[in-house]
Amino acid sequence: MRFQVNRDVFSEAVSFVVKLLPQRNPQPILAGVLIEADGSGLTLSAFDYEASARTTIEATVDTPGTILVHGRLLSDIASRLPNAPIEIAVEEDGSISVTCGSARFTLAAMPVEEYPSIPEVSGSSGVVPADDFGTAISQVGFAASRDDVTPVLTGVQLEVSGHNLSLVATDRYRVSLRDVPWDGESVEATALVPARTLLEVGKTFGHAGTIQIAFSGAGDREIIAFTAGNKTVTSLLIKGNFPPVRRLFPEQTDHYAVVNTADLVEAVRRVSLVLDRAAPLRFTFSNDSVTMDASGSEHARASESVDAILSGGDEVTLGLNPQYLIEALGAVKSEFVRVTFTSSDNANKLSPVLITSQTSVDQAGLDSFKYLLQPNLLLR
Repeated sequence: MRFQVNRDVFSEAVSFVVKLLPQRNPQPILAGVLIEADGSGLTLSAFDYEASARTTIEATVDTPGTILVHGRLLSDIASRLPNAPIEIAVEEDGSISVTCGSARFTLAAMPVEEYPSIPEVSGSSGVVPADDFGTAISQVGFAASRDDVTPVLTGVQLEVSGHNLSLVATDRYRVSLRDVPWDGESVEATALVPARTLLEVGKTFGHAGTIQIAFSGAGDREIIAFTAGNKTVTSLLIKGNFPPVRRLFPEQTDHYAVVNTADLVEAVRRVSLVLDRAAPLRFTFSNDSVTMDASGSEHARASESVDAILSGGDEVTLGLNPQYLIEALGAVKSEFVRVTFTSSDNANKLSPVLITSQTSVDQAGLDSFKYLLQPNLLLR
């Protein structure tokens, strides 16, 4: 096999396919990138049985063929080569030469015949706006659990209903939800996608125009595919029942406070500096302000107030995890934020607060982002 390819195009393609591979893989063969060269150009693929990435690029192919080479090493090399065309060839001894200008590398070939087949997807599909979908992933993905003890909570639930696609994530302490328009087959479908994979999809495809999403497979090999332009990412779905968290969102939202998002973020960051790790921050929402109080060690205390408008009820005092709140405020993506105080039928259980966007002091946001955060008990 022998081909020539543009350095920047090749480097970007290799970087894309290796992003989803784990840093350490128990099977060395899965650290490889499969490169297939034919008359139409190059196809680069990576697969670790759970996620795959594939892209096609233009190249001048002198001799068609297929090679498997260590992906991260090839990515590191390609990103540092001089600004000149790259030539890659299989030598007589079976090694792989990479030449660019006066730079030359010789890499060991990995056995192509031992590499698993990249999954093909053929099933119900639809199209979503890439910018909306990328934003939705960033607004929801961070709320997924990072604890592998409960695998279903490490994923983001995608739910298709009619012409709407919902993204939902929870780690038991918070729930994040966002809807985006779905243009395609009007199906009822769900897919629990690993949050790590979905976050990479959002970063890579967020400015692609549109993204095609397809569902395929059955049983233990259900997969989902995301395609934009010449790039495709597939992911094995997480098995299990996602908790019915939608019912936690309240119907009535009359009792709420409106606060400037940036002012609240900065105040929370300052006041929480004196808190012990994982300790809640005390918030008091009154008619014209929200006051934050933190009691850390015996050496430090802090408090700060930010302008706020309280509507529909009395003053509220509660404790919130400051980091969880900051992440929610970063996801709101609006100048103001609405913090709604919900009610519960259980008098012995604290009711969650609902966080949504607010485009102005008196006008709710237009997007469908919703975030529920469970308050913490305050020790007096």
